[in-house]
Amino acid sequence: MRPEPGGCCCRRPLRANGCVKNGEVRNGYVKSSTATAAAAGQIHHVTENGGLYKRPFNEVFEETPMLVAVLTYVGYGVLTLFGYLRDFLRHWRIEKCHHATEREEQKDFVSLYQDFENFYTRNLYMRIRDNWNRPICSVPGARVDIMERQSHDYNWSFKYTGNIIKGVINMGSYNYLGFARNSGSCQEAAAEVLKEYGAGVCSTRQEIGNLDKHEELEKLVARFLGVEAAMTYGMGFATNSMNIPALVGKGCLILSDELNHASLVLGARLSGATIRIFKHNNMQSLEKLLKDAIVYGQPRTRRPWKKILILVEGIYSMEGSIVRLPEVIALKKKYKAYLYLDEAHSIGALGPSGRGVVDYFGLDPEDVDVMMGTFTKSFGASGGYIGGKKALIDYLRTHSHSAVYATSMSPPVMEQIITSMKCIMGQDGTNLGKECVQQLAENTRYFRRRLKEMGFIIYGNEDSPVVPLMLYMPAKIGAFGREMLKRNIGVVVVGFPATPIIESRARFCLSAAHTKEILDTALKEIDEVGDLLQLKYSRRRLVPLLDRPFDETTYEETED
Repeated sequence: MRPEPGGCCCRRPLRANGCVKNGEVRNGYVKSSTATAAAAGQIHHVTENGGLYKRPFNEVFEETPMLVAVLTYVGYGVLTLFGYLRDFLRHWRIEKCHHATEREEQKDFVSLYQDFENFYTRNLYMRIRDNWNRPICSVPGARVDIMERQSHDYNWSFKYTGNIIKGVINMGSYNYLGFARNSGSCQEAAAEVLKEYGAGVCSTRQEIGNLDKHEELEKLVARFLGVEAAMTYGMGFATNSMNIPALVGKGCLILSDELNHASLVLGARLSGATIRIFKHNNMQSLEKLLKDAIVYGQPRTRRPWKKILILVEGIYSMEGSIVRLPEVIALKKKYKAYLYLDEAHSIGALGPSGRGVVDYFGLDPEDVDVMMGTFTKSFGASGGYIGGKKALIDYLRTHSHSAVYATSMSPPVMEQIITSMKCIMGQDGTNLGKECVQQLAENTRYFRRRLKEMGFIIYGNEDSPVVPLMLYMPAKIGAFGREMLKRNIGVVVVGFPATPIIESRARFCLSAAHTKEILDTALKEIDEVGDLLQLKYSRRRLVPLLDRPFDETTYEETED
């Protein structure tokens, strides 16, 4: 089980461990009496935290039941043993070998594949490969059409039957505000731009690929974010991986959340800066690293770091958690560090006006040095952006590999972003954007509440539209995905190595396009599959105890 984030930047009288006396606030939690907790039905996080938070911040990561954890390890052990047995049978030609092998003339070469990775792919991943890469043949809206396929060689290859599975409820796409559609104002505007500009630019921004649409989009993004300037890129992943190396390098320190996205991890590694990892959303862990960085400086030389850059995400896409941004900003100011905020999943999906996690907490955008986000989710398009001070954007225009070498964003894609963003801002003369933001928030709270009532273990913040439902055991990963598809519901299932080995899960993504009827249908089927596969693991409430160091986990458990 991942430790619950703790720590606070309280301004009230503190005890030695940094927590408020008399049991009011305990490592960032409110602990009420047993009677009060029973009446409330849940344990809330601290809602004020020394004035930093202006709204309740409720986030739960329930402990993995011991028996489930043991059985999960046993399941992986059995799969591994059978994998070695099957490899033995393949070696002696008893079982047909499907995996990729080197040519005979290359047998003395160093192996192209790492042994365990190849072993895992052959014997574990292939068993449930049919749950991924399912081809859809429609708009990724509230419902999708999926091309039916079959495998006759245990998922090593697939053949399409020619049938289409119609009207599958889509619980997997990042279509948070419902703008991924083939009708309406966005589609009409994109079609007009396609007629006028064509599909591609065929040049970089610095050469002859800078259109008036690029300038219009960047001004609109800056206005939407409330920053001085912004720059857009054709790929969200490259926005992180190619811009971080332009901002920091050798002699700099990156403090990265342990659950940051692969694009942030890659960008940090490519930068050449020293990287240190802090526990997920744990402010005590982050502050300890900041203190050590200031006190000890660089290894060996003890010189001060040139820059200290904190990397966090708005919504963590595997956990459903929301960054503790008020506390991160307080620490960043206290220790004079820089903050890089990735709002890929939170922009459009959080905040009263859909402006992301900064809007959600009611903070000043100027307190975030680098605001990054993507257009691939809430805006139903592709690409990414960086927002901040004009000096920062001017620097990135000449130093970012994504800006200098990458082809410019496609004109119809830009128009999709412009039209949807204006809709969210209310500049289209309607309330559609505001209604979509409100509908997503309502859908999120309703869906999460119902799943918890059913007895599932659900991770993350109650306002996060990313909803992880814990499966744990390897056999249940494939079983859950297949059973849901049988019931005409498309879901995303995730396992090791994308998650810790005992924390396999299904990940639901809510959308403003989901009606209550659609959600009720999905919940009914999830409830049935949960009973069929025995997935309702939640049996107790967790009350974090008072004196818990940042690297330890202690719980007081009460039975339901």
